[in-house]
Amino acid sequence: MHEELENFERNHVWDLVEPPPNCRPIGTKWVFKKKQGEDGMVVRNKARLVAQGFCQKKGIDYEETFAPVARLEAIKILLAFAASKGFKLQQIDVKSAFLNGFIEEEVYVRQPLGFESARFPDRVYKLRKALYGLKQAPRAWYARLKSFLLKSGFVMGPVDKTLFLLSRGGDTLIVQIYVDDIIFGGSSHALVSSFAEQMSREFEMSLMGELQFFIGLQIRQGLEGTFVHQAKYTRDILKKFNMGDSKPMTTPMSTNTALDADEDGEAVDQKKFRWMIGSLLYLTATRPNIQFAVCLCARYQASPRTSHRQAVKRIFRYLKFTPELGLWYSSGSSLSLRGFSDADHAGCRIDRKSTSGTCQLLGTSLVSWSSRKQASVALSTTEAEYVDAASCCSQLLWMKATLSDFGLRFGRIPLLVDSTSAISVAKNPVLHSRTKHIDVRFHFLRDHYEKGDIDLIHVVSANQLADIFTKPLELQVEGVDNALIDGEIESQWTGLIALLV
Repeated sequence: MHEELENFERNHVWDLVEPPPNCRPIGTKWVFKKKQGEDGMVVRNKARLVAQGFCQKKGIDYEETFAPVARLEAIKILLAFAASKGFKLQQIDVKSAFLNGFIEEEVYVRQPLGFESARFPDRVYKLRKALYGLKQAPRAWYARLKSFLLKSGFVMGPVDKTLFLLSRGGDTLIVQIYVDDIIFGGSSHALVSSFAEQMSREFEMSLMGELQFFIGLQIRQGLEGTFVHQAKYTRDILKKFNMGDSKPMTTPMSTNTALDADEDGEAVDQKKFRWMIGSLLYLTATRPNIQFAVCLCARYQASPRTSHRQAVKRIFRYLKFTPELGLWYSSGSSLSLRGFSDADHAGCRIDRKSTSGTCQLLGTSLVSWSSRKQASVALSTTEAEYVDAASCCSQLLWMKATLSDFGLRFGRIPLLVDSTSAISVAKNPVLHSRTKHIDVRFHFLRDHYEKGDIDLIHVVSANQLADIFTKPLELQVEGVDNALIDGEIESQWTGLIALLV
């Protein structure tokens, strides 16, 4: 606690002043945390003084609060790009980063409990810089860091405002911001070292080194590529929900599982069920093989029953079987972009809406995927596939624009669909007289095909990678050596091998 307050003094965060008339100072509280490394060991004990931002009034204590935050897909794109280019990513954690952001509004906070001034106990602190907990704190920190990077010669990405690039003598340095964590790497060791020194002079650092543990993701960078997994998080949630000694299962969901509302079933604890679903949803960041099963179970959070809880426990038992599974980004991968799109027509047993499944790859690196129920009922398989392809097209266009920040340019992007009729609807305007029931907003797929942004290609169902996101798949017994690091499994799903290899 003393270290935190000394940090405030060094950064000139506040001034002790007489409270102005009609002043309603914001309260503060202490938050204590044990920070752990990827091995589960406590790295350090941390005390942070946090402002009670819920007391702030808009127009008085703050105005604008928005601050750009990198999408998780953008992080995975950077990991795949760095692996392909053969350079290692470094990590910087700025100590008390938000204390570096200047605020424009007049904000007053009470003196911390137990650390009141003996001479002026009735005074309040007027903030010069942002405290953690203030609504405008992330925006103030981003503005400070952006200003520093732009002055240092970086160029902000036109699409991704959290990506900054520096080009010097044919070498490139890339910086990605995720709130107060910074990832950077480049083709020149001298350029990387120079940037690290600049940051150390400008800000006080609490962590600097090779990227290994980031927002819960464990990252191993090697000569052959980068492996991203969440083994520690998997073990933690198995222990949290008392599933550590459960019997392992080889798949997260049986192929004959048919979940519905089960109104006659016994109700279970809604809070714990939602807690289990939320924990699994974060795990899907590196586990595409549980995406469909988790999203299917998540549909019944409003009124969970015993059958729903059993389905969720099945997923945990599968995690017990494959705790080390993750994503492999090969250094030999190309940087070509392609997408896969598939749909399960009328898959939902309650409202008969279809399930969309999409995935996007950068070379052989899987960087984005989704499994979600469509917003409206599709009247045919063609419509379900067409709507899903439009969703995949939208994600591909975003990735195409994002990758342009890295200097990559693409022509027609292959979009592989296993429905020839859906491809015909997009390619042949004559068919549109028979497809008036398809919402107009989905016809932008045809527009982008005509513009040359994407190329619709038929793929046989056996090679449709997105099939994994629309239904439970059968078990295929096959040796898989490179799907795991530091561990082997003797069985795997059909189609999952292609996603992870």
